[in-house]
Amino acid sequence: MKLKLTLIAATLLTLMSCSQDTIQQKNNVSVEQPQQTLEQRARSIHNKAIVLDTHNDFSNANFVADKNYTMRLKSQVNLPKMIEGGLDVSWLIVYTGQGELNEAGFAKAHQQAMSKFESIHRLTKEIAPEQIELALSSDDVRRIIKSGKKVAMIGVENGYPIGTDINNVKKFYDLGARYMSLAHNGHSQLSDSNTGDKDNKWLHNGLSDLGRNVVKEMNKWGIMIDLSHPSKTANLEMMNLSKAPVIASHSASRAMYDHSRNLDDEELLALKKNGGVVQTVAFRSYLNGEKSKKFSDAKKQVQSDVAKTLGYQILDRKAYRAMNEASKLVAMQQWQEIKAKSADKIAELSKNINQVNVSDFVDHIDYMVKLIGIDHVGISSDFDGGGGVNGWNDAAETFNVTLELVKRDYSEADINKLWGENLLRVLDDVQKVAQEIQTQS
Repeated sequence: MKLKLTLIAATLLTLMSCSQDTIQQKNNVSVEQPQQTLEQRARSIHNKAIVLDTHNDFSNANFVADKNYTMRLKSQVNLPKMIEGGLDVSWLIVYTGQGELNEAGFAKAHQQAMSKFESIHRLTKEIAPEQIELALSSDDVRRIIKSGKKVAMIGVENGYPIGTDINNVKKFYDLGARYMSLAHNGHSQLSDSNTGDKDNKWLHNGLSDLGRNVVKEMNKWGIMIDLSHPSKTANLEMMNLSKAPVIASHSASRAMYDHSRNLDDEELLALKKNGGVVQTVAFRSYLNGEKSKKFSDAKKQVQSDVAKTLGYQILDRKAYRAMNEASKLVAMQQWQEIKAKSADKIAELSKNINQVNVSDFVDHIDYMVKLIGIDHVGISSDFDGGGGVNGWNDAAETFNVTLELVKRDYSEADINKLWGENLLRVLDDVQKVAQEIQTQS
């Protein structure tokens, strides 16, 4: 009997031990498995979504036969990096800096804009037509992606190159432009810029008469109106005037970080009422200026020291823009050398200084989604124009944004909207309004 009880007790102990082992194994799985499942789920969502970035600047020097986007260049965006990061659609930007408001200034800006248009068409028609194609509508986007190619679309940053000839709106549309902002850094002939916040000096107190006519012309031809860069007064006026929804192609929340380039709650609520979309921008100093400046100052000091040892001068944007194309090419080559020789020291800095990252970026998305709803928020980088954060610093790292969204419990449908569907819906609406206007006229 005693032996039987001993055997029963031993059996119970063994079963309890096995049960504890099983529980422990389950506990271990519950800790590890969600992380694996979460990343797999994020990858599945990312691969199926139309991943669209509304603002990528570029240099004409990277759109030539022997140096172009088929190569893994140092640029934040090119075809190899788009493929690696699962970025499907790149809005390439026809950018011109703000110059003097006279005929000579308008002519120079128009020439610069035309050279940008020509570069994009060269990429899609001559350099890499089998890899990337220009889209003019949402139907084009879906068709091109289905074919296995990447998609290029065109946005115009600064309406300055229109000059005083409103016919240039249609000209830009025919060249493929599907959005345009009426100002950049500095008041244009069309609109005040956000930069007026610095000294409270304004040229038009919103839009000029010509700017109002340009808004109507953009509605007529189906070009989305871009609120990124104009002043708040101009933005509210544009939303009031426009018969179609508008976008902010690369802006964040001013309530989250008080920068004049961001949209405040009044602007965001007006954008919701308008039916538009704000494409949240991954630009460090717009997301968290204090954190950005601390690292930026340390980085600039390293680059300045390296430049001195090389005998080079680091130019500001104004000085660079004033150069001719040949001088710009030399300056850019020198800048690339400075960056290359600074890289190791900057990498060391990054280990010790907290930087703006993907989490900070998605904080802005969270805020705006809560304020105006998931249907009115999207995503942009401003790559090769100053944009990028830790974790999403080039197109190759695009998946990390989806991963962060999944971590925050955004659904697949919501992520699809943020990455592309909201923007494409606005494009459809704008083009529908244009057809109605053209039919009536």
